[in-house]
Amino acid sequence: MAKIKPFKGVRPPREMVTEVASRPYDVLNSEEARDEAKGNDKSLYHIIKPEIDFAPGTDEHAPEVYDRAVENFNAFQRNGWLVQDNKEHYYIYAQTMDGRTQYGIVVAANVDDYMNERIKKHELTRRDKEEDRMKHVRINNANIEPVFFAFPDNEAIEKIIAETTKGDPEYDFTAPDGFGHHFWVIDNDDTIAAITREFDKIPYLYIADGHHRTAAAALVGNEKAKQNPNHRGDEEYNYFLAVCFPASHLKIIDYNRVVKDLNGLTPAQFLAKLTENFIVEDKGSETYHPKSLHNFSLYLDGSWYSLTAKEGRYDDSDPIGVLDVTISSNLILRDILGITDLRSDKRIDFVGGIRGLGELKRRVDSGDMAVALALYPVSMKQLMDIADSGNIMPPKTTWFEPKLRSGLVIHKLD
Repeated sequence: MAKIKPFKGVRPPREMVTEVASRPYDVLNSEEARDEAKGNDKSLYHIIKPEIDFAPGTDEHAPEVYDRAVENFNAFQRNGWLVQDNKEHYYIYAQTMDGRTQYGIVVAANVDDYMNERIKKHELTRRDKEEDRMKHVRINNANIEPVFFAFPDNEAIEKIIAETTKGDPEYDFTAPDGFGHHFWVIDNDDTIAAITREFDKIPYLYIADGHHRTAAAALVGNEKAKQNPNHRGDEEYNYFLAVCFPASHLKIIDYNRVVKDLNGLTPAQFLAKLTENFIVEDKGSETYHPKSLHNFSLYLDGSWYSLTAKEGRYDDSDPIGVLDVTISSNLILRDILGITDLRSDKRIDFVGGIRGLGELKRRVDSGDMAVALALYPVSMKQLMDIADSGNIMPPKTTWFEPKLRSGLVIHKLD
C-alpha cells in the first residue's frame, strides 16, 4: 500500500511565486535557463541550473556548480524568497492547459515503496543522469523539484480535492507558456489524516514523468538510511517530493519521430515497402492526424499519408507488442530504415506533440529530415498495464504536458 506523509514545505511567499517558479531542469538547456533567469535573482534556475551563474560553457557537472546550488538555496532562505511552513501539510497542485484542469496531491512519497516496486516505473533510467540528480539532492539535502506520479482513481480523494479547491488558492498564476498553475495548502488535520488513510488503500503509485528524479531521490534516501546507525524508518530522508494525480485526470500526448534519410531508398521505394505491412493512403497536402490505435501519420516529400497496420502485424495480447511505438519501431524504423537503437542512433530525432504536427512538416520541408512519423498517443491504461506487468516501454513513448512547475514547494530531508 502507498505510504505517504505530509511535510513542512519550503516555498515562496505568495507575492514572489511567479519570480521563483521555473520550468523543470531537464526541459531546457543552460543557455535557455540563463536567458529566462536574466535580471531575476529569485529564479529557481539559480538552484536547479546553477551553471547560469558562471561563464557560458562552464561544465554543469563541475563541483563548484553543485556547490553554488547549495549557496543559492541557503541564500534564498536567508532572503525570505523561500520560507518553510511551520507545520506538516499536504498541498493540492492543479494545472490548466487548453481549458482543461488536472488536480494532484503534493505528498512526501516513501523511499521503501520505490525500492520495493510499490512505486512502479515504465522506463529505463541512465546511471549518469541518476548520478547528476543524486548529487543535487545530496548536496542540498532537499528535493528541490517534484516528481510526477499517477494513481488509480479514488472517490474519497476526489471529494477532498473538490472541497479544498472551492477555497481561494495560495498561488494562482499563468506561466509564460500560457499554462495555468493553482496551489492550495491543506491545513485541516482531519483532512490530512484522511488523505494518508486513503493512500494507504492504494496498492501502487505509477511514475508518469521524472524517472531519473524519482530514482535519484529514492537512492539518496536509501543511502542516508544505510549511513545512519540509529535509523528508525520515520526520518524525513525516508521520503521524497511527489505530485500524485488520479489517472483519469492525466492525458498523454503524442511523441513523434523524424528521420534524416530513407536508408538509400527513393520515396516511391519507401512507400512501396510500407504497403507490405500497412494500408497506405495519400492524404495530400492537408495535415493528417492519426485517428486511432495502429493508425499513423507520415509526412514525406510534401504529402501526408495515413498508415494503418494490417491485421496480424501486431499482438494485441502483449502489452508491449500492441503499442504503436513498438509497431512503428519494428516495421518501419528497424525493418525499412535500419534504425535499431532509438536511444543512440543519430539519424533519428523525437518531437513532443506539444509542438504540433506543423513542427514535423517544418523539419522535413527544411531538408533537415527526410520523413516524419506521428503516432497516436499511449493511454494511461496502457502505461499502467505495462508497469503492472513488469515491462518497460520503448524509449520516447510518452509525453506529459503541462510539466510540473518547479519552485512551488520544496521538501527538506531533515
